Amino acid sequence: MPAATARRSSVDWRTVAPAPLILIRGTEGLLADRAVARVLELAREQNPETDRIDVEGATYEAGMLAVATSPTLFDDPSVVVVRGAEACTDALVTDLVAYAAAPDAEATVVVVHGGGQRGKKMLDAITASGAPVVTCDPLKKDPERVSFVEQEFRAARRKAEPAAVRALVDALGNDLRELAAACTQLVTDSTGTITAELVDRYHGGRVEATGFRVADAAVAGAAGDAVTMLRHALATGADPVPLVAALAMKLRALAKVSAMRGGVTARELGLAPWQVDRARKELRGWTPDGLAEAIGAVARADAEVKGGGRDPVYAVERAVLVIARNARAR
Repeated sequence: MPAATARRSSVDWRTVAPAPLILIRGTEGLLADRAVARVLELAREQNPETDRIDVEGATYEAGMLAVATSPTLFDDPSVVVVRGAEACTDALVTDLVAYAAAPDAEATVVVVHGGGQRGKKMLDAITASGAPVVTCDPLKKDPERVSFVEQEFRAARRKAEPAAVRALVDALGNDLRELAAACTQLVTDSTGTITAELVDRYHGGRVEATGFRVADAAVAGAAGDAVTMLRHALATGADPVPLVAALAMKLRALAKVSAMRGGVTARELGLAPWQVDRARKELRGWTPDGLAEAIGAVARADAEVKGGGRDPVYAVERAVLVIARNARAR
């Protein structure tokens, strides 16, 4: 099948629907679980008697797929979920390649592959068959995680302040399962609009210990607060690399906004409008030399925490102090 046809078979985890054969691949387990749950939910809407049959890729033996897709005594439909296909046996590869060539129109087989190249022949056969392919990659970019939280609240029919979404992502954004659980908790335990104050009440300790809060305090010239939060973050297991990345992200935003000229939009800068407004307020009194020195300090810290220095913790703390010193000089 041409590559263009294979691309047309790609679907989002939020919109995937039952089909004779579906491939869900990627390392973000929460999104894969959501996709499987959606397929099962829609199948049961069509027939409440639909059963779920799980088959493990690592322990699969020849013929298991044929048995799982065979009609039951009462002819009840089923959704067969082949989990852990990234650890597939040779027998699973053989059976799925054959099945992909002629899938049972009355069955629904969902293959969940957690990433990697193991079982490539099987993956290629499923993709070439035109089966829907759901890609579940980690949400690495900040806007992706913000969008995820917004959609979680929207799906729950709850309004959330942009500041609340921002605070939640700052606190828990690296773990999608934890982020989703936090959204559910806030929806369940409260009424009305989700506010930043509500997020702070539930997750304030986590929020205050993030690199973004450290960066905010440093840019505001609050050296004591920034160092205290930094040390707390490190003491609770935070890695110096993402902490430096948060400082760099903050300073990049300041640099972009400081260089803005008429006609340039927030989108062209890769920033949200609220980020531009905030940066403008934070830039009041900063000098070009001070900003350049702060950026240089973070660049040095970045090199040191990635193996170029002996003490990553000291490197981050020094960068924070340089930023705060230049902020206080405003």
